[in-house]
Amino acid sequence: MTLHALELREVIIFLVAAGIVVPLVHRIKISPVLGFLGVGLLIGPYGLAQLDDVVPWIGIMVISDVDGVRALAELGIVFLLFMIGLELSTARLWAMRNLVFGLGGTQVILTGVVIAVIAYLFNNSLSASIVLGAGFALSSTAIVMQVLTDNRRLGTRVGRTGFSVLLFQDLAVLPVLFLVGALASESHGSVSEGFAWAMGQALAAIAIILVAGRLIIRPLFRFIGNFARREMFLGLVLLVIMGTALATEKAGLSMALGAFLAGLLLAETEYRHEIEVDIEPFKGLLLGLFFMSVGMSVDLAALAASPLLLIGSAIGLFLIKGLVLYTLARTFREPRAVALELALLLGQAGEFAFVIVALALAGGLLSPETSQFMIVVTALTMMATPPVAQLARWLARVVEARQISANQSIHDVPEQISGHTIIVGYGRVGQLLGSVLETQQQMHIGIDIDAGVVTQFRNDGGSIYLGDASKPDMLRKLGVENAAALVVTMDSPQAAQHVVTAAHRHWPNLTIFARARDIDHATQLVSSGADHVVPETTEASLKLSELVLTATGVPDSAARQLIEGMRQAEQAAVDDSRK
Repeated sequence: MTLHALELREVIIFLVAAGIVVPLVHRIKISPVLGFLGVGLLIGPYGLAQLDDVVPWIGIMVISDVDGVRALAELGIVFLLFMIGLELSTARLWAMRNLVFGLGGTQVILTGVVIAVIAYLFNNSLSASIVLGAGFALSSTAIVMQVLTDNRRLGTRVGRTGFSVLLFQDLAVLPVLFLVGALASESHGSVSEGFAWAMGQALAAIAIILVAGRLIIRPLFRFIGNFARREMFLGLVLLVIMGTALATEKAGLSMALGAFLAGLLLAETEYRHEIEVDIEPFKGLLLGLFFMSVGMSVDLAALAASPLLLIGSAIGLFLIKGLVLYTLARTFREPRAVALELALLLGQAGEFAFVIVALALAGGLLSPETSQFMIVVTALTMMATPPVAQLARWLARVVEARQISANQSIHDVPEQISGHTIIVGYGRVGQLLGSVLETQQQMHIGIDIDAGVVTQFRNDGGSIYLGDASKPDMLRKLGVENAAALVVTMDSPQAAQHVVTAAHRHWPNLTIFARARDIDHATQLVSSGADHVVPETTEASLKLSELVLTATGVPDSAARQLIEGMRQAEQAAVDDSRK
């Protein structure tokens, strides 16, 4: 990768755009990825720049050097993969080997073949079809991983499986690039041997980096970490990231893969958390630049000239890759909901498609018209990923809900059940309460609106059901008339208030406990009919205050008495809201 020199004006435009996008998308609650993509489309050469002839001064507001931006923006992917590697360990990665090489390898090969066949049927040459199949079998690591991180899905089964597939795709970059070069030079006879040799080079390079890293990088960090100033420590981190990334690039692999390996090496050191804090700003800023560069690649004129064909091709790519990946995920025994979400999530073309299409164009494998068409399709699918990810999550929940309804009916609740506790919301608080009740052998039933949570605890034998507890009929099926108590632990203040209101209206004698966000929320819940409310922020603050007091010399008994007095005062303020 060669970094082009960017003008200071273009850097300033990006920084201004980033300063506007981040707070704006946070305020209107849309994906930051989508915000950066939209801004890139606006300030790119195919956006406002088209009005340069009409409004000359508008030229100072646009970025025309897309290649330079894209080259610099690749560093965002480098830092992203480094952070992902930092959150893993070699033991966890080894445990994922079946998904990485099994599901990931099969997906790349099978998807590439299917796309190549379809491209050939659309009158592309055999070589061009193979290039398109190989290039578009890969998905976007940067966008998918950022979407999973933003939605807090990286640690879920979908996140782990998706990352496994993306990791193999990064491994496959070298063989794919070799394939494009071999086809361009018409050395067809050596393609299969060269492909195997390229894969061997990739694995050898990875092994060398991991071994050298254990022998050199970890001891070096431990040595310098004891003596170096903070800026020197950060400089060493950046050196390791970029040095490893450049080493893998020289070996023919992607820079992102090298950065991932660097993160993996440092994941088990005592400096892991300090490194995360130092690198996070670099990652966020450069990833924003990468997403903007993708938006800049969308040629609005080409889109306006043949919108149906381009949009249809983008949708078709999602469908083709999605169907292949869904079938393979089910073959690898992934649940239907996971397979469906994964299929849509990885349906886009990836950042390496830009590189592969450019190489194929330079080698005479693709015409300029076909190359531009495929670049626009690539950018469109990448821009569509955030909303498609939301759609995929919604569809997965629908599938999970239907599966739960088919396998575990609400009618499984014993008809004569009584004296039990109903826990509404089975998140971290509900789970802890359920565990406490189990230790005392007290009967309890959980209900949650999240199908994924219900499926997890159902599989573990838990008595939890899917449903909306604000509906009286749902509570009635859970035996609320004979329940000892109803405990509302939901995260959403509005949802918790709806449940308390409905339960108190229909069963005024039912004892209702509720978790509140703060004093104001607690007051609202008491007014709605809750008998006992615990404001989590207040209780956490009181407990922390007690610990601080005892640690700073106040006797334990005095600290407890003081905090208990404050607790009673807070509770009295809540109880006064009943009057």
